[in-house]
Amino acid sequence: MDRGQGRRRTGRPVRPGASPRRTAGRFDAGPNGDLGLYLHVPFCASICNYCNFNRGLLDRELKRRYVAALAAEIARAGDGSAADTIYFGGGTPSLLAPPEVARIVDACREAFAVRPGAEVTLEMNPETVTVDYVSAVRDAGVTRLSIGVQSFDDRELARLGRGHSADGAAGCDDVSLDLMLWLPAQRRGECAASVDRLCALAPDHASLYLLEVYPNAPLRDEMARSGWSQAPDDDAAAMYLDALARTDAAGLGQYEISNVARPGRRSRHNLKYWQDGEWLGFGCGAHSRRGGWRWRNVSETARYVDAVARGETTAQERRTLPSAERLGDALFMGLRLTEGIDLGAIRGRYGVDVMGRYGVRLQSFLDAGLLAADAERLRLSRRGMLLANEVMQAFV
Repeated sequence: MDRGQGRRRTGRPVRPGASPRRTAGRFDAGPNGDLGLYLHVPFCASICNYCNFNRGLLDRELKRRYVAALAAEIARAGDGSAADTIYFGGGTPSLLAPPEVARIVDACREAFAVRPGAEVTLEMNPETVTVDYVSAVRDAGVTRLSIGVQSFDDRELARLGRGHSADGAAGCDDVSLDLMLWLPAQRRGECAASVDRLCALAPDHASLYLLEVYPNAPLRDEMARSGWSQAPDDDAAAMYLDALARTDAAGLGQYEISNVARPGRRSRHNLKYWQDGEWLGFGCGAHSRRGGWRWRNVSETARYVDAVARGETTAQERRTLPSAERLGDALFMGLRLTEGIDLGAIRGRYGVDVMGRYGVRLQSFLDAGLLAADAERLRLSRRGMLLANEVMQAFV
């Protein structure tokens, strides 16, 4: 699943994603000064045919060693800095036993000053959800569950290679649910039915993203063999707008291109990516950004475990972020939020008058109603979110 590390994306609205290609650098830890801690768990019981994230099939012995390595990496990096979010992404983090979850959360609390009331999110697949498991991980410190439902139609789930049924998904009753739109062979009415079932469960938060079929994904070949296709782009836009209208009516307000929430239930961790914050990533393939630097960990699981065991660095591609890149990423990520970009904050942090520098390039989008601007903020309209890639090219 892995929605815990926001990546810089443009174009049609898609999942926030796992690993940011580029993200805005800065020299303090974000609006509230606190870090986010991202914990990557790469194991899956089966591999979904659309997935492009850093994951592999469950190996229980490797998982045991991995948990020890993850706790050791956290301890090694700890400097007592304040942190107010912890996010278990994957992979399928709910393949961790509750004592393993507790061990990792405890490692974070020992290494960093984790705030009372910190948001601790665990991604789950519906088939891993049981009352006993949820109770146990809550006792281990988890405060928020993010459940990858993806669809409420058994035929669509089978096309995606998901390991649960629609009935299994409907049994999930916790905080955040993920739903894919624009699935292979999906029609607008079928998409609307899945959104309605999500709303009927009354989650506190939901992520709604249009499926992106990656060139190397097995799903692409399966679609060709089976004669499945995604609906035309106009239908995809209609699915997206209709889904948001339905979540609006259900009391789930949009706050980011692909995310909706009830008041006070926005993902505090993911907001760090979108609001120019800082985080440390632990585990194979995890990305970090702090103090004007960014880096990522080695991707291969066994190699990561061995590096930690030998006391070697797991970080790769460590580099400073030039000012122009930090600015560009702050604009790209901030514009994903419905509240848009705080022009005064950008001016204060980067010394740039956004409208003075980019106003001429942005004028056609303002005239077309894709963008709205006032003295304080620049934001995409909902219709503009469908053309975010074109709008954001003005900042390149």
